Amino acid sequence: MSLQPTDHDLTVATPENVSFGYALAGLGSRFMAAAVDTLIIVLLQAVVGFLTFVLALRDMFGSTQDLTWAALILIGVSFVLFWGYYVFFELAWNGQTPGKRWVGLRVQRVNGQPITAVEALIRNLVRLVDFMPAAYGAGIVTMFIDSQSRRLGDLAAGTVVVWERSAVSVDALVEDAGESQPMPVASGAVWPQRDQTLAAEFLDRGRELPNRAELSRLILTTLYVQAGRPVPEAATQAEVDALLTVIARGDEAAGAQAG
Repeated sequence: MSLQPTDHDLTVATPENVSFGYALAGLGSRFMAAAVDTLIIVLLQAVVGFLTFVLALRDMFGSTQDLTWAALILIGVSFVLFWGYYVFFELAWNGQTPGKRWVGLRVQRVNGQPITAVEALIRNLVRLVDFMPAAYGAGIVTMFIDSQSRRLGDLAAGTVVVWERSAVSVDALVEDAGESQPMPVASGAVWPQRDQTLAAEFLDRGRELPNRAELSRLILTTLYVQAGRPVPEAATQAEVDALLTVIARGDEAAGAQAG
């Protein structure tokens, strides 16, 4: 599925003073994702409703009590599907539902971090308010007003919907780094300009790459091995990012950390 991203961007600054940009999803793309998810929910409800009433009517027409229980079960299942569907997939797929994945969108916190169970629950419980008076009327109005195209659920949960970043490879980053404009090399830098450019190119791709954790460590290890330096131990992703940031700047600190 390919759509043009919105012209609005979200910029997130990290503690390492590295900024990442995200293309915000607009009303059209979010409507298409919601349409796909709604279709799936309706189909699931239709299947559950059919099976429920088949069981209730298995003895000819069934009793009134059977039909009452069938109706109650169907109402309960509909409630669970409407809210549970979004919460389940956004947690299981890191901010994506089948509809969002098909269109290429992802829900994340406004600071660029993945959403938690709390944010997922809040933004989807408020969905009922967004839907009022009908067809997401309140949500659409809010998205038009808000500079980040957020509905009421997003405002309450502190989330935003952005365009998904595709996975990249080391070869692709090296190729991009070779085609990039020359970077100014820091005075007394201990890292070649190409290594600086590669590290900066990777950091610029953002924090939502599907293979980011694996790729960042691979790049860090590759740069140190090629430079003939002992690979530093980085226990957390933040430490890996900090080391790559130092390389991108060409600081002397990189040499000291390399040992």
